[in-house]
Amino acid sequence: MADLEISPLTAQPAAVREALLALNNANARETSYLTPGGWDALVAATFSATCVGSRAFLTALDQDADYEGQNFNWFRDRYERFVYIDRIVVDGRLRGQGVGRLLYEDLFRRMREADQELVGCEVNLSPPNPASDAFHLRLGFVEMGRATLKGQVKSVCYFVKSLDLN
Repeated sequence: MADLEISPLTAQPAAVREALLALNNANARETSYLTPGGWDALVAATFSATCVGSRAFLTALDQDADYEGQNFNWFRDRYERFVYIDRIVVDGRLRGQGVGRLLYEDLFRRMREADQELVGCEVNLSPPNPASDAFHLRLGFVEMGRATLKGQVKSVCYFVKSLDLN
């Protein structure tokens, strides 16, 4: 994995950003479909948006983000300060090789630098995503709630993790 470099998504050329949008949309069942304008707006609102070339990415928002979404608002309604992982997508050919963990560890580093202690995310219950459940539990996330998303058949589990800032 030494050749896997994490870099800011905004620093990528247009072709890489377009490939990452296509990767997102190929995994829309787990994330959600985005138009090019929606992708640009999401990236512009992030606390952190990082990628591994065009093969993996993570977007995270903090409590001050100009963003509306039922899952994000679940955290906003409950926590004064937090970072919300909106989406992480790893190309199927890289799954199981630690890329997701690298992206999370990079986010945790950025959070510590910003004195952000609480990180949250949601994982699909329906449709189920047991690999993501196991991944988050291994990283020390704990379940804090569940919801059925309005206007959808999707239900989610909300996870949080508190970082050691020392």
